[in-house]
Amino acid sequence: MVKAEKERKRVCVTGAGGFVASWLVQRLLSSGDYVVHGTVRDPSDPKNAHLKEMDGAGERLRLFKADMMDYASVAAAVAGCCGVFHVASPVPSTKPLNPDAEVLVPAVTGTRNVLTACHEANVRRVVVVSSVAAVIVSPGVPNNDDAVLDEDAWSDEDYCRATENWYYLSKTLAEREALAYAADKAGRLDVVTVCPPLVLGPLLQPTMNFSSSIVVKVLKGNNPPILISSDRSSCNESQQTINCFDLLDRSCSLVLQEAMESPCRTRRQTWWTCVMSPTPSSSRSRTQRRQAATSAARIKSRCPRLLTSSTASTHMSTTQSLLQERS
Repeated sequence: MVKAEKERKRVCVTGAGGFVASWLVQRLLSSGDYVVHGTVRDPSDPKNAHLKEMDGAGERLRLFKADMMDYASVAAAVAGCCGVFHVASPVPSTKPLNPDAEVLVPAVTGTRNVLTACHEANVRRVVVVSSVAAVIVSPGVPNNDDAVLDEDAWSDEDYCRATENWYYLSKTLAEREALAYAADKAGRLDVVTVCPPLVLGPLLQPTMNFSSSIVVKVLKGNNPPILISSDRSSCNESQQTINCFDLLDRSCSLVLQEAMESPCRTRRQTWWTCVMSPTPSSSRSRTQRRQAATSAARIKSRCPRLLTSSTASTHMSTTQSLLQERS
């Protein structure tokens, strides 16, 4: 049964043309439950054409020209929405000459503008896409496999400045700003911050994003890391490794959608390495489906802060197969 326009929830996705945001927009449209407002710098730019070509985009996607530093443009995009996914964030491709102006101020001010606009528009919930960059960078973090980092772990701001980890600092400052704003508006605006790590998967957008560029380096043999599954298996133990935890039916866009729909209130949520294309339900065993359902139930029930392990399924194994063929 096709839902009427008034029965659908209206949500906004900032930075809609990016890698994670594009997958999120596609998931929201494919569900049939949402009308989506997407912010982009220029709706007519060819790099955003893929959004307009998605199923349901003609009827349920509206692109807004917006700059996160421009409050008025942000407010126009979130008007009428019950939920907002704040995905947009500056990601420097090279070392910034002026970190404050290029990275830190845009990240923090952009987040504040989104939250202020949401509060003024009576938005019910904001899902802020932070990063494990806001979790892991600290001289006090033990450098061993037994170290556990959860929602109470934060990157050290002074250490990030001293080591010039500007992206890590920007995500830390922006997430703290989001949670502080939520605390100040307690009971009037729910804010969920989600801290994904390296996100892998096929590209929907025509341009290369940072995390996907790492896969390109893997395939070209430029100091290639090997992706390790939860059973600690790998292709070559002599090479650099990245941990991946197989959780089957999990993807970044799905976790973000659940963060919006969960009854849990303001909280912080972290997990480790995921891909955008989960294994289809029909191809999974009964045990695999039960494990996926158990994970989803845990994500929806645990409050106020939550640690999840999400990850790589089909594309991790595909990348490993390609690496084995190269050798």
